[in-house]
Amino acid sequence: MTGLKRQLLIITVLLAAVMELIDTTIVNVALSHMSGNLGATIEDTTWVITAYAIANVIIIPLTSFLTIKLGRRNYYIGSIILFVVCSFMCGSATDIWTLVFFRFLQGLGGGALLSVSQAVIFELFPKEKQGVASAIFGIGVFIGPTIGPTMGGIITENYSWPLIFYINIPIGILAATSCYFLLTEPLIKSKVHRVDWTGIALLAIGIGSLQTVLERGQTEDWFATGYITFLTVTSVITLTSFILWELHVENPVVNLRVFKSKTLSIAALLTFITGIGMFTSIFLTPVIAQRLLGFTPTQTGLLLLPGAIIAILGLMVSGKLLQAGVSPLIIITIGFVCFIYFNWSMFGMDLDTSANTITRNLIFRALGMAFLTVPLTMLAISTLAPKDIPQGAALNNMMRQLGGSFGISIINTYSARRIASHRMDLISHITSSNPLTIDRINSYTAYFQHKGSNLIESKQKAMGLIELGVVKQSTLLSYTDAFFLIGILFAITLPLLLFVVGGTKKTVPKMVISDH
Repeated sequence: MTGLKRQLLIITVLLAAVMELIDTTIVNVALSHMSGNLGATIEDTTWVITAYAIANVIIIPLTSFLTIKLGRRNYYIGSIILFVVCSFMCGSATDIWTLVFFRFLQGLGGGALLSVSQAVIFELFPKEKQGVASAIFGIGVFIGPTIGPTMGGIITENYSWPLIFYINIPIGILAATSCYFLLTEPLIKSKVHRVDWTGIALLAIGIGSLQTVLERGQTEDWFATGYITFLTVTSVITLTSFILWELHVENPVVNLRVFKSKTLSIAALLTFITGIGMFTSIFLTPVIAQRLLGFTPTQTGLLLLPGAIIAILGLMVSGKLLQAGVSPLIIITIGFVCFIYFNWSMFGMDLDTSANTITRNLIFRALGMAFLTVPLTMLAISTLAPKDIPQGAALNNMMRQLGGSFGISIINTYSARRIASHRMDLISHITSSNPLTIDRINSYTAYFQHKGSNLIESKQKAMGLIELGVVKQSTLLSYTDAFFLIGILFAITLPLLLFVVGGTKKTVPKMVISDH
C-alpha cells in the first residue's frame, strides 16, 4: 500500500471510530427536545441512550468472531452501512419506540467501527511505531465522548434534534466508499471451525440484561421494580453460564482463556476503572455546569475544549514515551495521579466556582485520560501471543464501556442518596432562631415588596428562593461527593500495578491484528 493510501485509510477508520464514539454521548443533551417532540416521557426517552449502550457492549466482544466469519472488509463496510441506515431511521422516527429500536441497531453497527478500526490502525504501523498507533487511536477514544455533548447541544440549540443523527450519513457514506477501495483483509487470518451459538446467546442475554439493569436501575428504584429484579437474576445466571461454557467449549465465541495472563487481567480492571472515570466525569461536569451554574450547552462545550486540545498532545507524548522505551507502568501511574487530582479539585467546587477554575480542573482530567488510554492498551496485550492479541484488546475495550455503564449507574444512585442527606443537614440550620436565616428571608421579602408584591406573597416567594438555594446546594454537594468517590476508587486500585512490575515485555509488542 502506498503512503498516500495508507494515510487515507488511517484517516478513514479513525473518522469512523470517532463517529461511533460521538454517538455514545451526543444525544445526552437532546433528550428533553426528543421527549417533547415525540410525546414521550423523559424516562422513556432515556431508552435512546440505554439501547445504544446495550448493543455496543453486546457486539464488541463478538467482533473478533464476526470478522473471521464474514471477512474484515465485508463486516466493516457492512457495519458502516448499518450505522448510516439506522442513523437516518433514528432521525426520521415519529414515535419513541421506533427511535429506540433503530438506535439499538445503530449500536450493533457501531460496535465494529471501534474495534476493527483499532485493529486496522495497529496493522498499518510498523512494530517500532506501535506506541504512535495507539496514541492515534486514543485520540478518537478520548475526543469522541468528550465532544459529543457539545455537538449535541449546539445542534439542538440552533437546529433540531434529528440532525444529530443525520450528520452521520455523509460521514458514513464517505467512510464506506473509502474502505471499499482501500481496506484489505488482515495479514494473519483465522478460521471458524464451528459457530458457538450457545455462547452468543448467553452473552447477548447476559450483557443485555446487565446493561439494562445498570442504565435503568436508579430511575426504576432498583429492586422495587419487578423487571429490574428479573433482569438482575437473569444476568447473574446467564453470565455465570457464559463464563463456564466459554472455558469449556473447544471453539469459544469469546476466548476468555486469555485472562490467564495476569497482566491482561490487571490491565482490564484498570481499564474498567478508567472507563468509570472517563464517562462519569463527562456526565457530571455538563450537568453541574448547565443545571447548577447556568451555563448554556455551547458554554459547557467551551469548558471542555482546552482539555480536549491538551489531551491530543498528551496522547502523542505518551505514544512517543512508549516508543522510546519508557515503561507503561510509569505513564499509567502519572495518569492515575492526574485523575485523582482532578477529582479532588472538583470535590472542592461551590456554586461560585468560575469557568476558568473548572476548565483548569478539566485539563488534569484530560492529561489523566491521555496518559491512561495508550499505555493501558499496550499493557493489556504486552504478554499475549500474537494470535490472542485481537481477543485481548477487544475484551479490554469492552471493559472500558462496561466501566462507563457501571460508573454512571453507581454515581446516579450515590448522588441521589447524598442529595437527601445533604438536604437534611442544610434544613437543620434553617430555623427561626438562626439570625442568618431571618436576615436572608427579610432581605428577600423586602426585595419582592419593592417589586410590587404584597407582604404574604413576598414571604412565600422568599421561602421559595430559600428552598431553591437548598436544592441547588444539596445537589452540588452530592455531585462533588461523587467526584470524591471516583478519586478514592482510582487511589485504591493504583497499587495493582505492583503486581505486574517486571512482568511486561520491554519492547512494545507487534500488533499484527486480524480483528477485534
